[in-house]
Amino acid sequence: MRSMDLTPLLRSSIGFDHINRLLDNALASNEATYPPYNIEKLSEDDYRITVALAGFAEEDLDVSISDGVLIVSANNNQDQTEEAEDRYLHRGIAKRSFERRFRLAETIRVMGATLENGLLTIDLQREVPEHLKPRKIKISSGDTSKKAKIVDHKAA
Repeated sequence: MRSMDLTPLLRSSIGFDHINRLLDNALASNEATYPPYNIEKLSEDDYRITVALAGFAEEDLDVSISDGVLIVSANNNQDQTEEAEDRYLHRGIAKRSFERRFRLAETIRVMGATLENGLLTIDLQREVPEHLKPRKIKISSGDTSKKAKIVDHKAA
């Protein structure tokens, strides 16, 4: 019997587990693996996405959020003429256009992004609303003196 690798289901969701959306992402197998990225959980409420973007400058990149989806994209403005292609004997550093999407939970906020040494780092933080946080309920003792008094109802 084969075992299934469910890793693709967990890669592009941060902060929640909506199985319908995860299955949609897993079934969309045409998603490219470029650029490579890491998702880290730094603490209970802090996450970090690191995307390897060798050769891209800050002005080449676009990081935006729309309808709960974090979108990291770049357009290749590089010269693609035959002359430019002929000068390479081997071209192993890919600098091509891409769009990478990460679906975020409603409670996840993007704190900022930095590009350093070819790595784009996006810091995320989970902000749980006060009404959704767990809270303690005080349990009172069964003190009989605080019970409601029963009043006899007499007909008038």
